[in-house]
Amino acid sequence: MARAALCVGINAFAHLPMASWLNGCVNDAQDIAGALRKQGFTARTMTVLTDAQATKQAVMAELTELTDRARAGKLDRLVFSFSSHGTQIKDLDGDERDGVDEAFACHDIAQKGDQWDRDTVIVDDELHALFSGLPDSVLVEILLDTCHSGTGLRDGDILQGRRPRYLPPPTIKGLDLVNRTRANRDVRGLIDLTKTTKTGAHPVLFTACRSDQVASDAHFDGRSNGAFTYFFLKALASDGAAPRSALLKSVSGLLRGDSFSQRAQLEATAKAKKVAFGQTW
Repeated sequence: MARAALCVGINAFAHLPMASWLNGCVNDAQDIAGALRKQGFTARTMTVLTDAQATKQAVMAELTELTDRARAGKLDRLVFSFSSHGTQIKDLDGDERDGVDEAFACHDIAQKGDQWDRDTVIVDDELHALFSGLPDSVLVEILLDTCHSGTGLRDGDILQGRRPRYLPPPTIKGLDLVNRTRANRDVRGLIDLTKTTKTGAHPVLFTACRSDQVASDAHFDGRSNGAFTYFFLKALASDGAAPRSALLKSVSGLLRGDSFSQRAQLEATAKAKKVAFGQTW
């Protein structure tokens, strides 16, 4: 099987104060790459971008190259993982009922007016454009350890060593837009299975939490990770042959057992949920 992966983890941000930095995202990217090696990936078939390497231009260039190869029939499996802050920006093309797009903070995230600069964040529409319409021979698996709403913050999520992977808009006016629209739509729509399955493509999306919840950056076994990534890899190592639906159940159970309020989400076809991570159907 011809395969390739891009693993992105961003703790440090060029234009944000250190108080807004994260701790576990780089470990997430490196740990996911380590797990993929056990599934046949090699250093030549994986790219890991961390911190200053993970500008929007760099991430999008790598993703575009991978999806171009997939469309050309040169890849059978494509894995993309992204650990960073999630945020929201004003929707410009009218495709969002709530008036905002979900976005992913790159290392160079910067303010433009009342919002985050679209040239420094990856918008869900951009990911949809890249992943939609890939050939039916390609298995696409996406792991997003971010969140897009601060409204689900609970006491347990702000314990020592835990911080949310959510970055609010940079100004009061920008924040008012998000609060006014109550923008808590799932990022699952970035793949839009109703469109991609018409072409036979195989997109599978795991996300760290529901749209109204917080994804936690936390401390485990003496080091930092995203709670979702840590427990996802723990469940995968425990039973790599488990169906994706069972893997999801295990991850959410582990999160619950460690008093995290977030619950992992899975978007995939019914058939995809019945086979293991890394398997086609």
